[in-house]
Amino acid sequence: MRIGKFGKENNLSIDTIRHYMDLGLIVPEKKGGQYEFDENCQKDLELILEFKGMGFSLNEIKTIFHYKSFGNLTDYETELYYQSLFLNKVEKVEQEIKDLQNISHKLKGKIDQLAAKSLRERHSTGIDLSVLNLLCCHKCHEPLTLLDGTISRNQIMDGKLSCECGEVYLIESGILIVGNPVRPESESALANSVHEYIQETDPTFLENLNISLHVSKRKLHQIDLHKKVLLELGTGVGFFLRNILQELPEDCLYIAVDHNLERHQFLKSLLERSDFKRKILFICADFLEIPIPNQTVDILIDSSGTSNYSFKHEAFLLREVDHLIKREGYLLGSYLTFKNFSPKSKIASEYRDHFMVNKIRKKIAELGYETLDERLSEPIDRGGRFEDFFVQGEEIYSYLFFGKRWG
Repeated sequence: MRIGKFGKENNLSIDTIRHYMDLGLIVPEKKGGQYEFDENCQKDLELILEFKGMGFSLNEIKTIFHYKSFGNLTDYETELYYQSLFLNKVEKVEQEIKDLQNISHKLKGKIDQLAAKSLRERHSTGIDLSVLNLLCCHKCHEPLTLLDGTISRNQIMDGKLSCECGEVYLIESGILIVGNPVRPESESALANSVHEYIQETDPTFLENLNISLHVSKRKLHQIDLHKKVLLELGTGVGFFLRNILQELPEDCLYIAVDHNLERHQFLKSLLERSDFKRKILFICADFLEIPIPNQTVDILIDSSGTSNYSFKHEAFLLREVDHLIKREGYLLGSYLTFKNFSPKSKIASEYRDHFMVNKIRKKIAELGYETLDERLSEPIDRGGRFEDFFVQGEEIYSYLFFGKRWG
């Protein structure tokens, strides 16, 4: 019979049968360009399925078939061979069962630990009262006054901050809100999006991101962070913050800025469940409306903010927020840079200077930063569903900059 009928009668795909043929497990006769499967092929297939059912791999089955073909075993030799074969397999299976039982025991232990952690009390965090003197109106730069505040353990959980000019800032669940942010849908949706991001992003892109996070973490180790103010542009779901949270001293302030309230609430909820309590100020605002005084920030973290901002703006974000950084401040940034732009590039021509490494270097130098270290990643040509700015023919690098200015 032909391969199609042979597969149908044995409930196997043609690809599976061809794979068995490639391994030499089934050897049909070829007639006129077509393979004919006879009774011997059927017996070999039944033997393959029988051995697979006993846990033998295809390579092991191939070895068995070689003994069967080349050894030309007598009935006595066949019995001894199979008896030894099956005994060895039983020993291996029993050891695998023990290993799997041990793995199962360890997994259940971890599940119990995680279940216990999820049941423990969650400590909600808000805006520390000591931070109020670092806040000001983003329009007139005058101090803000707390109105109708709910305070718990010296932290503002809910309320309003007002300015004499009439501006009012809402504090909701410990997050300072400027303007009209995106409202939350569900925390579980964001939890799933993190999983989806990892699953649906190109491995090379993830590898470059991982390397950038590790290098950035080491650079922060070179700075005395005690009593320092750090500002991150575009915190998102906290890829950077989660990596350096344990390294932050308790007396420093980390200002996390993102315009998406849902992402902030999700990240804040995760951090509240961790064992590491740090002073973090969540501000949900446009990057140009951050309500802190000029020259407040010691270290600017720009792991994704400028690049994301540059997709839709001609202004260079670092220059727009530079008034917030101290004259002797540090810059730790990671930037998307294009080796070339395709005629079909998704980057509009008026924004492309922000994605060229030499232009970025020049703009950073104009702000007074001297290079302490810089790195350019290996080129990548695809990102994934969430990094959809790639066009065929373009190569993209990640440019990491670490620098300081001296006043």
